[in-house]
Amino acid sequence: MARPVPETIRPEELPERARAVIRGNRFPFLATVDGDLPRVRPVTLSWEEGFQIFFVSLRRFHKTVELAANPNAELCFMDEKHDQVRVTGVAEVVTERALLQRAWDQDPLLPRYLGTIDNPEFILYRVRPTRVRYMKEWAIDYHEVPLAAAP
Repeated sequence: MARPVPETIRPEELPERARAVIRGNRFPFLATVDGDLPRVRPVTLSWEEGFQIFFVSLRRFHKTVELAANPNAELCFMDEKHDQVRVTGVAEVVTERALLQRAWDQDPLLPRYLGTIDNPEFILYRVRPTRVRYMKEWAIDYHEVPLAAAP
């Protein structure tokens, strides 16, 4: 059986291909470190902005403790065609009221479960990317997505 010929991807196509995968996956997997052990769990994407990833969490969740101890994280996105994007970066708690309001307004579950935006359980994270990689449907090799392409 012949092996498929990998698709040639032009470097200038990578940022938009990566964004399309991110837009196509509302539930990426977040990898953190817990002491000397890796931890992975799905999170709900709030939005992406220049490959910065925003997601909401609750203070009581263990990922909050993990990210406070070691803010290095990676998110893995996979779309329905099995294209992947990995966003590696540093997670930080967002305190800007406008961004908190944006996350609050777009997720109808937050008001239902937390009551008010000032509930101390409500945490918005931003992962500032240090590396973004794209892989076309099980192609084995990742392509580096230039961060300079981020708006």
